[in-house]
Amino acid sequence: ITTNVTAFFREGHHFTFLRDEAVPQLMKTRQATRRLRIWSAACSTGQEPYSIAITMARAMEGLAYPWDWKVLATDIDSNVVARAQAGVYGASEIPGYETAEMRRWFQRADGETPEGTARVQVSDALRKALYFRVLNLFHQWPMQGPIDVIFCRNVVIYFSKEDRRELFNRFAQIMAPDGYLFIGHSESMLDGTDKFEAVGRTIY
Repeated sequence: ITTNVTAFFREGHHFTFLRDEAVPQLMKTRQATRRLRIWSAACSTGQEPYSIAITMARAMEGLAYPWDWKVLATDIDSNVVARAQAGVYGASEIPGYETAEMRRWFQRADGETPEGTARVQVSDALRKALYFRVLNLFHQWPMQGPIDVIFCRNVVIYFSKEDRRELFNRFAQIMAPDGYLFIGHSESMLDGTDKFEAVGRTIY
């Protein structure tokens, strides 16, 4: 059973922390490679990884030299991964879509939603930074790492204590030592693993 509840910039404090705290700190230690890798581990229909990508693009604006940053978006449900990769949404789903700043990241798509609102598609420039894959979190992972940031939000709440511990330990193994893990507002690390320390509200 999969639950696909999601929204753009859901749990907004995570994206503020990513932009203002995590990315600047990681950039200090990545000057040699100028490389950052982010994983949206349960991407659902794509709102989370696109929110991450918009946040990253904003964080990178005005830099003298470009950075190589990418977002991997995975989910166990092939149908939602396909929808996420298409990147088509109703304009009403996007907070602040009416502003010029937000419209930078979306372009008008054909047709309307069943509710009668305009359909929009994530801009080509932004979509180039994302890779979508079908992935079961408890199967073998094809990526080698290190991964700098992992978003795995509102997922482990459905897992047993043992499965949570296993998953958090696997995250720790594939992450960079100074990487960041974001989990959901209803989740905690208390019965998970001792490999992470809290640095913010559901941020480790």
